[in-house]
Amino acid sequence: MKTNLLTVLLASGTLLASCQSNTSSTDSERTSATPNDSAATAPAVADTVAKVGNPKLLHTLDEAHNTPDGMALAPNGSIILSVPNLANNYYPAVLMEMTDTSIQPYLTTLPPEPTTKKAAPMDLAFGPDGNLYYAENQYENSKNFKSRLMRVVVENGKPGAVETVVDNFALANAVVWNGNKIYVTDSQWDMPNDNKGSAVLVFTLDELNKGVVHLKPKTMDPHVLATFTTKVNETGVDNGADGLDYDSRGDFYTGSFGDGTMYKMTLKPDGTLAKKEAMQLKGEKITCVDGLVIDRATDKIYVCNSRENAIQVINLKNNSVTTLAKNGDTNGANGLLDQPAEVLLNGKRLYVTNFDKPEKNFVNTKSDAPHTMSVIDLQ
Repeated sequence: MKTNLLTVLLASGTLLASCQSNTSSTDSERTSATPNDSAATAPAVADTVAKVGNPKLLHTLDEAHNTPDGMALAPNGSIILSVPNLANNYYPAVLMEMTDTSIQPYLTTLPPEPTTKKAAPMDLAFGPDGNLYYAENQYENSKNFKSRLMRVVVENGKPGAVETVVDNFALANAVVWNGNKIYVTDSQWDMPNDNKGSAVLVFTLDELNKGVVHLKPKTMDPHVLATFTTKVNETGVDNGADGLDYDSRGDFYTGSFGDGTMYKMTLKPDGTLAKKEAMQLKGEKITCVDGLVIDRATDKIYVCNSRENAIQVINLKNNSVTTLAKNGDTNGANGLLDQPAEVLLNGKRLYVTNFDKPEKNFVNTKSDAPHTMSVIDLQ
């Protein structure tokens, strides 16, 4: 794995981003006066050896790219990475394009939400129309249903205009396409009688092409496929449905960020919900579900347990849970997991983003530099 110095220059007038291996950036845009600059207060590494597995360092990002999150495999084989910069939003959110040996800007002019004045891309996926869709999480900027589903119009492999296709989410999070339908999790879709609610919603491509879809917050909007309730524990987190994917049979799975419950959703032939069930898992406990991905060749779910700094695996053949990689508190400098948020499977390589923005009672105790991407080679 190459972890040498990679320097990328953003578009004219934007920040210089240095992507390097265990080396601090010293450009004039990054000073100790920068609000919430986690690089200035990085603690000593508390854990230097993986307890389980062998995650390796893929890329190191600077403070201008402080919370790497969603990933999407592009048609050309590269990976598009979202960087919402929620740990330090002094810096604007961006999309990056990366390979195993390089990382560079993909789109640095994301349109801010008009009232919050911020952009916050999370999970993302290419649609059957060749365009890139990303969920935007405005929840930390506004609790008043300001999150959106956005579309990046892609022409000849290059990103162009960015437009809103759905608005009025509370906390839009994961996105996944299956055929001509896009499924989106809202981790805070509260209802009048349930302030710990979340949901999976679904939209057709034809509908998105007809104009902006305006959701109806705190209702069973027609786009809601299923709803969930989070049981708040000692973390105090009530975020619910987070990661999302489907297996070889077309059944969908999501999990609760706040309490770690995994859910299975079986669909009818017409695409409506036939059954929702909390999964009865065996083996190791999952305490938190962030991003996840399903290998449809093996029907194994790779789950980011952000609370435990772990990647866990659910074998859908018997619902057993094992741990692929896990470590204690670390700043991620040597490739160890530092609050893993999203996973992307490409062949036998599992790509991991380290979000590094902890909640109470998480193993990860502080957002600190460096900001890293990890990779795990599967057998």
